[in-house]
Amino acid sequence: MMDSEDLVLKKSTDQVGHRIVNVSSGKHYFCGYCAAITNVAITFPIQKALFRQQLYGIRTRDAIHQLQKDGIRNLYRGILPPLMQKSTTLALMFGLYEDLSSVLLRHMSVPEILTRSLAAVLAGTTEAVLTPFERVQTLLQDYKHHDKFTNTYQAFKVLREHGAREYYRGVVPILLRNGPSNALFFGLRGPIKQCLPEATTYSTHLINDFICGGLLGAMLGFLFFPLNVVKARMQSQIGGEFQSFSKVFMKIWQERDRKLTHLFRGAHLNYHRSLISWGIINATYEFLLKLL
Repeated sequence: MMDSEDLVLKKSTDQVGHRIVNVSSGKHYFCGYCAAITNVAITFPIQKALFRQQLYGIRTRDAIHQLQKDGIRNLYRGILPPLMQKSTTLALMFGLYEDLSSVLLRHMSVPEILTRSLAAVLAGTTEAVLTPFERVQTLLQDYKHHDKFTNTYQAFKVLREHGAREYYRGVVPILLRNGPSNALFFGLRGPIKQCLPEATTYSTHLINDFICGGLLGAMLGFLFFPLNVVKARMQSQIGGEFQSFSKVFMKIWQERDRKLTHLFRGAHLNYHRSLISWGIINATYEFLLKLL
């Protein structure tokens, strides 16, 4: 029979145990990695058309015409950097979020939603370490650089001539995007799924996860679209002055006649790409998580 001290200790342990998520054994990293590879392989051509719109402010049909002109040989040109970057980024995004949540919940006595939001922001900030891959992807997708290099290695080699800082050109909009978008994604994922019809089979779970991830991805993709426009412009440059985020933004704003609709040109394609992309990511991640 337990005495009063044992009862108090057990109650305290149960309360703490309820709040703490076990540090992952690596499965969250693995599932995020596999989800990213699946997504990139399916959506890369859409992403490439969207990139052309972000960079040059052209219409969808013009972007598609450019890709057709480039030919099938160049359609998947530049896929290696996003495969490397996205797979590592999503592995960190899901894995670090779970691990940081566990650590912070153990050491902080604040509302859980704040702790998890902080974990999401920290995970997103850490992802920015992989900016060089996003940088090279931008250069390989820009047809103006097709004659300068033909593969990832050559692009990295060209950037190296300008110093290590050149790899991180455009890191500011990435930091402004990653932290807040992660916090919103992980914070809203649960509530949105709870609003969907109850899933009773693997297939309905898969559908719900796809819908949940797709809706969130589309919403966040649209919300942070201007940051990606600025990032694309900053990262399309090789060498020269490192212009501030605000300076590049104002230059684009003036070029597009100070119209919000022009700034969001390509956002509708991004919305549909994100809907598919994050639907695939979330559904694949949750599916693999259940299998492991």
